[in-house]
Parts: sequence; C-alpha cells; structure tokens
Amino acid sequence: MARGSTGAGEVLHLDIHVDEEKPSLGILELLETLRPQWKTKDIQMKVFTEGITNRLTGCYVGSLQEPGCILVRVYGRNTELYVDRQREVEMFKVLHAHDCGPLIFCSFHNGICYEFVRGEVLDDQLLRQPSIYRLIAAEMGRIHSIKPQNGQPAEALLWSKMSKLLTLVKNNTQECTDNQSPQNVPGLPSHQVLSDEMETLKRHLSGTHSPVVLCHNDLLTKNIIYNHKEETVKFIDYEYADYNYQAFDIGNHFNEFAGLSNMDYSRYPSRELQMEWLKAYLESYRLASGRPATTTEGEVTTLYIQVCKFSLASNFFWGLWAILQSQFSSIDFDFKRYAMDRLHFYFQKKAAYFKLTEV
Repeated sequence: MARGSTGAGEVLHLDIHVDEEKPSLGILELLETLRPQWKTKDIQMKVFTEGITNRLTGCYVGSLQEPGCILVRVYGRNTELYVDRQREVEMFKVLHAHDCGPLIFCSFHNGICYEFVRGEVLDDQLLRQPSIYRLIAAEMGRIHSIKPQNGQPAEALLWSKMSKLLTLVKNNTQECTDNQSPQNVPGLPSHQVLSDEMETLKRHLSGTHSPVVLCHNDLLTKNIIYNHKEETVKFIDYEYADYNYQAFDIGNHFNEFAGLSNMDYSRYPSRELQMEWLKAYLESYRLASGRPATTTEGEVTTLYIQVCKFSLASNFFWGLWAILQSQFSSIDFDFKRYAMDRLHFYFQKKAAYFKLTEV
C-alpha cells in the first residue's frame, strides 16, 4: 500500500479509504501507521453523535481523556463540493502553531486524523453562563488576532462561499423554474428569491466596517470543548475556518444559542448578554493584537450593530447549506426543517437589523 510522504510543513497522507457505513476496518488500518504500538485487541472506539456533516470516531487504549487518543473524521458525502479540504488542513496547521487548535496527524482519501482535545463538548445551557461565555469570547478574540502568513490583507470568503452554495442548490435539487421552490424541498423560497436576497445582503453589509480576520465560521456548541479542570475552552473542527468578517463569526455563534436539533430562537442572547460578551471579546482581541485592552461603550455598541447585521448572513448561509445537505447527506437529521427555521428567522429579523445604524 502506498504511503504519502511528508516534507517540511507537510501533513502525512495515507492511501486509505474508510467506508462511511463500516468504518472500523479502515480506522484500524490508519492506526497501524499512527499508533503501531497499540494492540488491536486493546483499541476502543467511541462514535460521537453531535456532528451533522461528518462521522467522528475517537480511538484510544485505556481512557479517552488520556494523551494519545486519536480522532478520525470521515467526511460527509459530497462535502468536497463546498468544503476546501486542503484549506482545512492549512487551518489546522495555523491554529495549532498559535496554540489555538489540536495537532493534525494525517489526511486520508476521505478524512483526517487529529489530536483529541481533552474536555467535554459544551452544552446549550453552558453557553449562557458568564464564566463560560467570557472564555469563549476571549478565545475567539485570540484567534481573530492571527494575521495572514504572507502579511497581506486577507479577503473575506463569505460572498464567494455563499454564491457557490446557491449555485449548488440550483444544480442539485430537482428540476424547477427560477420562480419555484425546489420540488423536493417544498416550503422554501424560490431560487430567484434566494438569489435576490443574497445580492441585497451583499449590498447592505458592504456598508459596514467589519474587519476581515481569521474566523472559525462554524462555532456551534459541539465545536467548543470545555476543560473544567483547567478552566479553558478550545474550538475544534475547521472545515469552514478562513478569513472572513469579524462580525460574521460572532453573529454566527450567537445564532447557535438557538440550538441545533430543536431550534428555539427565544434562546438567542439578549442585548445585555451580547454587550457583556462583546466587551470581553474586544478586550481579548485588542490585547492579542498588541493594543491596550480598554474599550469604550461606543466601540461595543458599534460591534453589536455589525454583529446583528451579519447574523442575518449567517442564517442565510446555513439555510442554503441545509437545503444542499438535504440532498446529499446520509446522516439522520431533518435538514429541510433546519433550512426553513434558519431562513424564517432571517426574514423575521431582516427589516429591524437593516435599520440599525453604526455609532
């Protein structure tokens, strides 16, 4: 079997394909290279169920929380159409180099293996605890301060990524006219409405002054690991990580307060919680960027308004994503309902958020 070689800065690539439905054999083959000292009879595997895009398995001998555990992520079906897998590997390397992410061990034909981050996946209730959300805000501030390696200003990926999703939605749902909903996703806006909305969003949000920073872009609860003993949080899973608008990353996280399987936007953070969160974020972001941590009320309010506006883009983006997932994914999840919930909240909040004016 051919093995990928590694050069300076390269990630090992193994010539292995893991069967999405029967992964054990492929995973054991990966471990022959990554953990040759492990005896097959001692290897334990835990399947994590939080994800709705990929299949994630923890592999270990002894305890999952002991050093040496490996996470094997098998990519979801057709996700390569809208996820740049090489870019994901690059983001792993950058975030690990800045002590913000785990070590990546290797890639294989349809996935990656990386270091297990010790701690527990956050739950929706902990998001609202001040001691926890301040840690999350501070960690996001640290990541947002990471500058591009080439020293040049980065471009936001939002509009190109959204445009690609919209095109894929049109090309991968059953035949329909521009003015009709996809026949197999009833109840959703037509392609023409979605296309017009994207252009409206782009025009409106281009008038904000949100800086372009290194973003996670998918900070839901399952992607936050809380280590109670060390009182730290770490972000995992970098499929969508890249340079993007600061306010998008924050607004996207606030949308995740509504949950995943049973979305409830009554749990969306209050203005008071948001202002406290944003203050902690700005202090961390400024400090990590080499500036005084002190922030003014006006700076926090300006960021709050930008975040409200970009939270619209987040809902719109994941609405498109969910329509596409409803066509491709083999994971048992109601993607059509998720798409409708996301887009409904977008239309519900659009007028009020568009009226907000920056300080």
